[in-house]
Amino acid sequence: MDLNSFPRFMLFVLFLLLCVTTHFSFGGDTISESRSLSGDHTVASAGEVFVLGFFTPGNTSNYYIGMWYKNDHSQTILWVANREKPVLDRFSSELMISHGNLVLFNETKNPVWSTNISSTSNSVRAVLQDDGNIVVSDERSVLWQSFDHPTDTWLLGSKIGYNKITKTKQVLTSWKNSEDPSLGLFSFELNPNDISYNTLWNRSRNYWTTGPWTGDIFSLVPEMRGQMICYFKFVSNISETSFTMYASNSSAISRLVMDVSGQMKQFMLLPSKKWNLLWSFPRQQCQVYAFCGAFGSCSENSLPFCRCLSGFKPKSQNDWGLKDYSGGCMRKTKLHCGNNSLGHGERDKFLEFPGMSFPEDQQFEPAESIKECEFKCANKCSCTACAYDDNGCSIWIGDLLNLKQLAPGDSSGRTIYIKLAASEFQSGGKNKKKFVGAAAGAVAGFVIFLSLFVFFTLKRRKKTIGTGKAVGGLVAFRYRDLQNATKNFSEKLGGGGFGLVFKGILPNSTVIAVKKLQSVGQGEKQFRAEVSTIGTIQHVNLVRLHGFCAQGSKKLLVYDYMANRSLDSHLFHENDSNVLDWKTRYQIALGTARGLVYLHEKCRDCIIHCDIKPENILLDAEFCPKVADFGLAKLVGREFSRVLTTIRGTRGYLAPEWITGMAITSKADVYSYGMMLFELISGRRNSEVSEDGKVKFFPASAVSVIVEGGDMMNLLDPRLEGNADMEELKRVCAVSCWCIQDNEADRPSMGLVVQILEGIIGLELPPVPRFLQQLIDENQENVIFFTQS
Repeated sequence: MDLNSFPRFMLFVLFLLLCVTTHFSFGGDTISESRSLSGDHTVASAGEVFVLGFFTPGNTSNYYIGMWYKNDHSQTILWVANREKPVLDRFSSELMISHGNLVLFNETKNPVWSTNISSTSNSVRAVLQDDGNIVVSDERSVLWQSFDHPTDTWLLGSKIGYNKITKTKQVLTSWKNSEDPSLGLFSFELNPNDISYNTLWNRSRNYWTTGPWTGDIFSLVPEMRGQMICYFKFVSNISETSFTMYASNSSAISRLVMDVSGQMKQFMLLPSKKWNLLWSFPRQQCQVYAFCGAFGSCSENSLPFCRCLSGFKPKSQNDWGLKDYSGGCMRKTKLHCGNNSLGHGERDKFLEFPGMSFPEDQQFEPAESIKECEFKCANKCSCTACAYDDNGCSIWIGDLLNLKQLAPGDSSGRTIYIKLAASEFQSGGKNKKKFVGAAAGAVAGFVIFLSLFVFFTLKRRKKTIGTGKAVGGLVAFRYRDLQNATKNFSEKLGGGGFGLVFKGILPNSTVIAVKKLQSVGQGEKQFRAEVSTIGTIQHVNLVRLHGFCAQGSKKLLVYDYMANRSLDSHLFHENDSNVLDWKTRYQIALGTARGLVYLHEKCRDCIIHCDIKPENILLDAEFCPKVADFGLAKLVGREFSRVLTTIRGTRGYLAPEWITGMAITSKADVYSYGMMLFELISGRRNSEVSEDGKVKFFPASAVSVIVEGGDMMNLLDPRLEGNADMEELKRVCAVSCWCIQDNEADRPSMGLVVQILEGIIGLELPPVPRFLQQLIDENQENVIFFTQS
């Protein structure tokens, strides 16, 4: 190349690069009559917070106009224009101002979406703002805005409410599935009558509510107390009733979405540019009405949650693959109608499904037995299922919706009989006769074998407290033996997000507590290894693990039984004759701290409990405290965050790190311990709602008294009648306040807490935590700061 021509060549290359760059970066925040949006071009808000452009969901070939956060690498869609009418070619489709409207034209130049406003102005333009609102306006006024027309997501700064003039609501409606943004079955809207938000199935069936607004929180959302990253401003006047959502922290990026699961979910964008789920409502998937569609059964004890009943198959396997179960299931074989006119072998039959939650809308028929009930259903062509119990005969007509398979041992489970074609059952006849003959021939030998087996089994049981071999010092129980020990899990001691606890007695008369774990997805070999590690941890203030069961999907832990149960059973009861005295409370506080020190500092690997609360502090016959469930966070592993979101009430003990998405350290346990100390002092829950709907939040009043040097005896449980060591009370109050500081670096270690409670070192008065100060400053009218006097 000639050197003289080289500069011209470089200019040409630079020109080409600029052209390519311009193609992919539209620039500007405005769409006007002279500037439209097409192809790979995008519009960015002035501060480059939001981006508007074409997108295609999943593996589809359909294109939509959507909006997303610029810093969101996953490009999660927050708003969709043409959610019901996709376009096929984004390069020949165009979003533009046409006749005073913002209009999307498809590849054939037909309009598929429009703002549908009446305007004669020649200066209409659409601007994407930094709050995510798309505003269409002329030189005089705002003509249309996307905030008035949300899709599935509630953005910070926007409102969801009811327009009293137009009689219309802003409604969040789920996508149909992850690849189809068209209107799904689940919606979220304001009920202006009692000022609450409801989630609806098919815009008709209400299956979850926030509860009425109390002036500070929604009554059925205790998670809002103290640690929400968002807050709401309520407006009610002659033109509207609405709530606007704002961020408590101006740097937080959050979204509230009506998810395809039928749950309202709040997410926060982490510094890693990934979305972190903070909570979801309803808390359990199967609480979503008809989530699995017609003839689908929902179970919290299996993944996926939905399965078709026996004799049925998904109507659309593709939809089920996308976790869209709303289409439900269809019969594999059509039913006969008018069974009495058919031969015996052709008559429809009934398959028994035990442990179910009955669907609604049943009809009642007189009957004396299940056989008579089946007969009545069989003779109705439209009858699809029946049941018989103390209430008589129930029959269901048409599709069965909202079927739930309950957990084993759930006493509310009932048996329903589903009508199926005869061909879905194994035929009788010759095969049945052959089976009966073969069985008769084998009975004698089987009886002899069984007798010998029972004899040696019983003899062996006299020599051992359990069955199975010891693993790492623990007993590996069989599920059947724990069933027997607990009388089929009949005596429930308690439970939480990790599972239920039952009392049991082993053959050698040892009393045990058996926890049936939920949401443990580990394989049996890994589970055994983890349990064996936890089983080696021994401390006077930790509950001793006695054994375990790992049999398929069944995972159970066996502990020593604690005669005085959990701390909450003593703090929050009304029986004044069995109140824990101050000396016992102080020893419980100290012993619990020592147990946590062992987990945090003495084990080979630091173990973070993650769920310290009175329910997990057990008391033996001498009221010595034992920290329970200290290995469950490790066992549940990646499922732990999902489990936490389903625990009602535990949110009151969670450190701010859980909400902001920061890495969790042992200081998260310190925070929970501090919150628990307030309840140990007062003998009541930290958060209570009064009869007039106002919130009583004890830590707010307690910190005010502690920091301002007030009379701490006013904070003491009144049932103690002032009988407490004043110096010990001051220590516990100061420790509790230091433990709940917003910044984890300001919280003491549990080792330091033990030294303070033992009186080895002193402690200065702490500052008021920021979240409590904000609560005191902003909510004086709605929060009652109470003392015990």
